[in-house]
Amino acid sequence: MSISKVLVLTDTHVSNPGSLVKGKDSAALLLRTLDKAAHEHPDAECAVIAGDLVHWGGPGEYAAFRDCLNDRPWPIHLMLGNHDNRQKFVEAFPDHPRMDTGHIQQVVDVGDWRLILLDSHDETFTAPFHSGLLCDARMAWLRKQLDLSADKHLVVFVHHPPIRTFFDGMDEIGLRNASELMKLLKSYQNVHQVIAGHIHRTISGVASGLPVTVFKSTSHQSPLGLGNSSTDLNNDEPPAFGIVLLHDDGVTIHSDDLT
Repeated sequence: MSISKVLVLTDTHVSNPGSLVKGKDSAALLLRTLDKAAHEHPDAECAVIAGDLVHWGGPGEYAAFRDCLNDRPWPIHLMLGNHDNRQKFVEAFPDHPRMDTGHIQQVVDVGDWRLILLDSHDETFTAPFHSGLLCDARMAWLRKQLDLSADKHLVVFVHHPPIRTFFDGMDEIGLRNASELMKLLKSYQNVHQVIAGHIHRTISGVASGLPVTVFKSTSHQSPLGLGNSSTDLNNDEPPAFGIVLLHDDGVTIHSDDLT
């Protein structure tokens, strides 16, 4: 059986050196997580970091984040989340693939599989604050990539989960056009999986008939608080990263905690 391995990290929330995020040294935790992933999975095809790369969107944070990525055994593909700043990201990573409009969207081929990485950061900060959006330009780009990918098995990545988690506060700042996205994806028979972050907790479910997996943060985690209206959630659960196995029979997903 042919198997390809993709590692997924998300919500790294790197801050300026010496600054903690919710009591956590997020840069140190990212380094430890990357070290563990590199030691245990040097054979991975690539890694994806699925948004909220930094905490406040400043240039010093992106510099500190960039330093964490050095000397890894696989290519690392980056996405944006609600805590990011698109312009500051581009300044820090001028060679990273992006659309003509500046949105950070790209495709990554892994054997017979194609990863489609979306940019749900909404720089207009339309209410509710920190919610996500795939604008008309980004949706048109996605539709084009889907049309061009008829010979590939597809996994779609988006920072804001297109699924209701029943963490009410986090759902309030979810992807505002999630139903539009899922309706489009469902119309293509070769889309097998959607992967997201944002919630800081491992969650799996189904939206519009497609499986959705949400991974924990490499920094701080959300407690299991169904119905909780707050978005300022934090507990002492360990960070984690995802291991996505793409194979002849489909997709298998694991989550590995940092111990």
